[in-house]
This record gives sequence, C-alpha cells and structure tokens, in this order.
Amino acid sequence: MAILSKEEAKKIIEKVLSYSKADETSVSLSGEKTGNIRYARNAVSTSGESSNISLAVTAVFGKKTGTSTINEFDDESLKKTVRRAEELAQLAPENPEYVPMLGPQVYQDTLTFAKSTADIDPDYRAKIAFDSIDLCKKKSVITAGYLEDSSGFSAIGNSKGLFGYNKATSVDYSVTVRTSDGKGSGYVVRDFNDVSKLHSAALTEVAMQKAMASSTAQALEPGRYTVILEPTAAVELMRNMLSNMDARSADEGRSFLGKKGGGNRLGEKLFDERITIYSDPMDPDIPGAPFVGGGGRPGYNDVLGGGGGGAGVDGRPLEKIVWVDKGVVKNMFYSRYWAEKKGVKAIPAPSGIIIEGGTESLADLIKSTQKGILVTRFWYIRDVDRQTLLYTGLTRDGTFYIENGKIKFPVKNFRFNESPIVMLNNIEAMGKPMRAGGSMIPPMKIRDFTFTSLSDAV
Repeated sequence: MAILSKEEAKKIIEKVLSYSKADETSVSLSGEKTGNIRYARNAVSTSGESSNISLAVTAVFGKKTGTSTINEFDDESLKKTVRRAEELAQLAPENPEYVPMLGPQVYQDTLTFAKSTADIDPDYRAKIAFDSIDLCKKKSVITAGYLEDSSGFSAIGNSKGLFGYNKATSVDYSVTVRTSDGKGSGYVVRDFNDVSKLHSAALTEVAMQKAMASSTAQALEPGRYTVILEPTAAVELMRNMLSNMDARSADEGRSFLGKKGGGNRLGEKLFDERITIYSDPMDPDIPGAPFVGGGGRPGYNDVLGGGGGGAGVDGRPLEKIVWVDKGVVKNMFYSRYWAEKKGVKAIPAPSGIIIEGGTESLADLIKSTQKGILVTRFWYIRDVDRQTLLYTGLTRDGTFYIENGKIKFPVKNFRFNESPIVMLNNIEAMGKPMRAGGSMIPPMKIRDFTFTSLSDAV
C-alpha cells in the first residue's frame, strides 16, 4: 500500500475533506517504500526494507490552525483525525501571518519516477555491495559503502479544490575506500532517480585509485591557493548559498542579500559574469516535484527550504526560475505571506539547482593548472558569518597538489575559511556539470581559495 495511484489518493483526500467542518481544510497524503544495504570492512553489516503511508489533516478557523496525522485509513479513523485537527485549531492562538489556501493549480508532469528504481529488490542491493567489495578485496584495500533506494508518492488537496499528485524514486550511493594501513582514503557519492545510471564497481574504482594515491600525503603550508573543486566538494557550499536567498531574510537585513539601512540586492551583479544559476523541475538530469508541499524526500518537495506562508499544504507550482543570470541576482524566493506583503509573486524555493558550466572535463581543468590543489570533497561545514556567508570546514578523502598540469603528490588535509560569494568572483574555469547532491554542479577552478590550517585526519 506504500504507493497509491492518483485515483486512490484523490478518493481518500476527498473523503477526508467531506468530514471537515472547518473554514478551510488541507490534506497531505504520502507513502514510500525504502530499502538499504550497508557494508564496512569488506563485508555487509546491515540491510533492510520498510514501507509506510501517512496522512496529515490541517484545519483552519479564521487564522487559527491545527494539524493531526494518522497512518490508518478506515472511515472512523479518518473522521477522528479530522475532529482532532479541528479541536487543535480551536485551541490554537491566531497566526497573524496566515494566508488563505490556494485554489486549483496547474502542475507539470515531471519525470521523477523510474520503474528501474521502484523494482529494486534485496538481490539487486546485494549485487551492488558485492561488486564494490569484490573489487577492493582483490586489491587488498578496505571499503565501506551505503545504498538507499526509495519509491513513493505525494498527494495534496484542500477544500478550495486544489489537488496534486506525484510519484518519485531516488537512489543514493556512497563508497569510501581506505588503504590497509589507514593512511590513504578515497570517496565517491552519487544520487539518481534512475538506478540504471548507477555503477558501483566503476565508482568504487575511482575511490580506490584515490585511496591508493593519497597514502603518502605531504604537508603544505596553509594559505591561498588555486583549487579545483570536484562537484562533490562544491555542491554543499552552493546549496548553502541558495538556501540563503530568501527575500524576507534579505529585506530584514539577515542575509548576504540584505542592504544596510533596508532593502535587498535584487538586480545587482554580485558574481563573475560566467555564473548563471537556475532551477527547473523538468530538467531530465535532476527532475523535481511539480508542486511545493506534501513530501519529505528529494523529488517530492522543495529541498532548500523557504517556507509556505500558510498552513498545511502549500501547493504552489514549481517552474523554471533563473536565480543568477550572468552574475546578476535575478530572483529570490518568497513565502506567500511575504510576497503578499511586498506585492510580488510568491516564488518557491527550488528543488535543486543547476549551475551552467563549460565542456571541459575534470582532467582538462587539471591539465590547465600550473600550481594548485585538487579537492575531492569537504565535510563538517559550519557557518562562521551568515551576513557574508563565510563557512569553515575540512577537506577529506583525497586532496592532491597539482603542478604543471599533473597531479604531483597527495597533501595533508586542510581547514578552509571561505565564502561562496568570494569563490564565485574568483572563478577561472568551470567544467561540464554533473549531478551531485540533487543538483547539477560543474567542477570549478578557483583562485585564492583560503586554507587556514592543517588537519591530521585522513
């Protein structure tokens, strides 16, 4: 019962709405089947599969809201859930920022569902793990990895006639390879909607090569370096930046897009003119949900945040939005409340971002570099200054010194202090974008990237 059809979901939602006596009522219905397999020290340690379906009802009286959830679907249980939501709404204080629910909307048919992923079974997961483990055993290195797959649906509806339905699948895979002496480490992570694009042996080979190549790391002095960031390293900093493009935070002076004395920096050129960032739920490489609300996993809902400005179901359609065009800030996302207050369109946060890049490969960027550092990934990233988006974190699992277009030797890991705003003004080159963390991010060659200290961690 984890995946209901559009007709089955609509029937349940309409039944729930018929029980309500509130001024407004919204319903969110979602279900998913998930599976996983985990391995470490060249052996499978855990695996499992689960399924769940749940429903949430939000009742509204005036500006007072209450929500109740349930995972039982007989008529009596549904009625009790509606009554409970109404009771909670009557007890709640008024929300001064409440915005009435939306009426019917038109949603695009996105490509978030892949049958190949929905059909994954325990044997398939075991094969993914075996292909990785077998390769590492033959090379006398140690591997650990994790695969998680999910398939599910999300449906939303309200008493004003809104209804939306979407099916989605996702698969996330990560693998770490260590040398037997523990001195070298390599890492690869990938995510897809369609599992047929996942090849664990090939990804393990990349992680294994990095592990073996990084086992004799040398220390370099901290300082400013030209760096080449693989998409896995760049994606978290880019997503952190986009998640701070909320209009209200900017207007209230709480983000990097706020102006001293009030207002925001919409329309200003803040980045290198080669930087164009957009989101598009219809993109074939990172298809997204057609609407905001009702989900809980990538592919179902917005993943950068931003808020809805109402109660329960949001329901705004997601569409292609250009956030930065040739370095100029073109859009920010708005809650419905803040958009109404400012008299503008309520643009939702994106479900994934696409940064336009070039056609060069990672190898091409390395060849064009006289002196620099290749970074596989960052981890333990933390805020230092929200106003400037200054972040700190560590390199990990394969950091290498480049000289005369070639990888010269592995280097000890660094702590960095850097802002993506500064990074995107110091771009020297970008390669072909690839999917990383639910977004499409190019490898980036950046000058004057700041490393502040060394780290002994592998």
